[in-house]
Amino acid sequence: MGTKKVWFITGASKGFGLEFINQLLAKGDAVAATSRSLSQLQTAANTTHENFLPLEVDLVNEQSVAKAIEATIAKFGRIDNIVNNAGYGLLGTIEELTDAESRQNFEVNVFGSLNVIRQALPHLRAQKSGHIFNISSIGGFVGDFPGFGIYCATKFAVNGFSESLAEEVKDFNINVTIVMPGYFRTNFLESDSLVTPKNVIADYQSTRDSQNFHQNQMNGNQPGDPVKGVSAIIEAAGEANPPLYLFLGSDSVTMAEKKINMLSKEIDKWKALSTSTDF
Repeated sequence: MGTKKVWFITGASKGFGLEFINQLLAKGDAVAATSRSLSQLQTAANTTHENFLPLEVDLVNEQSVAKAIEATIAKFGRIDNIVNNAGYGLLGTIEELTDAESRQNFEVNVFGSLNVIRQALPHLRAQKSGHIFNISSIGGFVGDFPGFGIYCATKFAVNGFSESLAEEVKDFNINVTIVMPGYFRTNFLESDSLVTPKNVIADYQSTRDSQNFHQNQMNGNQPGDPVKGVSAIIEAAGEANPPLYLFLGSDSVTMAEKKINMLSKEIDKWKALSTSTDF
């Protein structure tokens, strides 16, 4: 394949995923892109480029994922970079959200990515190379957003399994990067990407305020440029020693630094009690 890389991108019909298609094809790489709707993906991508393979995939169905990975190998001969980008937001308190609503967010945001990784790894191990990008969120590092508890839990889960995965696959020359964007100006806060609970409890005013802020004030005014965000991820893919944690956006960095500072102070404050439990 020379210098051309083969990318497998999930959730590619909008947002970061669609921007990946545009930038990667422009730089001469090959892209296998997935979406729940093939027609929607083809319309959004608007290309018949020979290096583009659109695929309709149900990420929570492991057989569907397996077929997509095999189709990619069949067309391009290999996979170099995986981008687990598919996912959606869920805005509701722990009490409001039903078990089904919560589990579905985990099915897509966590188990969908695990399905892709599980099916791709035999190929990456065999070729002794690869890079897995798991698109998490600053909400996978900082959880103090009213109404985003379950969504944050899915992203904390992504961060956790990614750290372990990075250790498991490093002997095969496979890299793992956890990408944690802040607020980027995509359609993430639109109704087709941000789900709200069926059963709303009026007492939770802070959550309703958070919902109003995200849907009516932040939406369309996010500080992050998705073109620059995707470009940064592609740049990281070209590094010999890429980061495990890639915070994207000045807001993401600021929130992470605030969390780290808070943890440092809390550890120091309670160190005597924390360390008093050893034999």
